[in-house]
Amino acid sequence: MRSDNGKPASLAGVYLGFDYGDKNIGVAVGQRLTCTATGLETIRSAGKQARWDAIGRLVEAWRPSGFVVGISYQADGRENPITGQILRFCRQLEGRYGLPVHTMDETLSTVESKSLFFQSRAKKSTGFGEIKDILAAQLILQTWLEHVAQQDRQNA
Repeated sequence: MRSDNGKPASLAGVYLGFDYGDKNIGVAVGQRLTCTATGLETIRSAGKQARWDAIGRLVEAWRPSGFVVGISYQADGRENPITGQILRFCRQLEGRYGLPVHTMDETLSTVESKSLFFQSRAKKSTGFGEIKDILAAQLILQTWLEHVAQQDRQNA
């Protein structure tokens, strides 16, 4: 598991988590104090301005202390073709909002989100496509929150 902690995270505060895709962006919200994350919505990336308008609306509503973005790697640790786009998205988030952006390895988030979805739906598989990005964002953010909490305990 990888985490970019180049900038210190505040001890408390709200964070927005993103599962970036070239068509859809899953978004979750979480807080350091309770170490919990909840899925919010999927932003359909039809146009860049609409995408940034939606993100701006979420930033205004939640007033986050920072962002957590999932970074995709191949099984052998190499970058995926979309990794460059994700890193660009991270730079844009930081530049637009002046808040720290943390990254978290999202390699298994899709597999885990499927498992979580099917556990919650018993045996029904309909609807996964509609919420998979939200669940992935939630898992990315939850993993980061738990990772940071573990680091805090070790440093205490």
